[in-house]
Amino acid sequence: MANKIILEVRAGTGGDEASIFAGDLVRMYQRYAAKRGWAFSVADSSPGTIGGYKTFVGRIDGENVYDSLKLESGVHRVQRIPATEKAGRVHTSTATVVILPVVEPKEVNINPNDLEVTFSRAGGPGGQNVNKVETAVRILHKPTGIVVGCREERNQHANRERAMEMLRAKLYDMQRSKEFGDVTEARRAQVVSAERSEKIRTYNFPDDRITDHRFNAKVHNIEKVLDGDLDMLLDKIRKGQGANSKS
Repeated sequence: MANKIILEVRAGTGGDEASIFAGDLVRMYQRYAAKRGWAFSVADSSPGTIGGYKTFVGRIDGENVYDSLKLESGVHRVQRIPATEKAGRVHTSTATVVILPVVEPKEVNINPNDLEVTFSRAGGPGGQNVNKVETAVRILHKPTGIVVGCREERNQHANRERAMEMLRAKLYDMQRSKEFGDVTEARRAQVVSAERSEKIRTYNFPDDRITDHRFNAKVHNIEKVLDGDLDMLLDKIRKGQGANSKS
């Protein structure tokens, strides 16, 4: 479980700038995965402005990937002058990140009768096959209303398997939420709302500073972190987490 995760990044408050920031976060995790020797793959995405994403869902495989990135879940806030801003004003936007462990089918019992599965043409890159054949898969879990989808694989079966993998991860996370109670539920509510004030981290470009508000961890050189040097921040977060656990 600890070696496979589902990564979700969604644009929050802030319009086009939020989708651009979501794209920055996706590329940060992709570059960090490359530095760690982890495999990074795309499952589904909805493009936004200037290389950004409205939504992005992917998977990362690698040693201890869940333990390394589990604290990334939450609302990330950026303060900067957007590329689309003509008056030079600093804007505040958000994107949400969710990290879910991939779980084995035996860990989650899913009734096939609870699923509504639909297929469509994937479109986009991948050759003529994805444009002519209904390879993209969308699955609705009727009891919970959870919707997952995958369109990046080349055939319908593979896309369905990836979508079921995402569904299991989400249902497993819901089960854990019930087991661990209000703390996890509060985190979930925070991620879903994506408001500017509900943040775990702020990327302040005017001051070239990243602040993780949970552990009061601060680092400078935002561009270096976004280029995949995430350990310089994660190391400080782990130290802050350790200090909190001792107090």
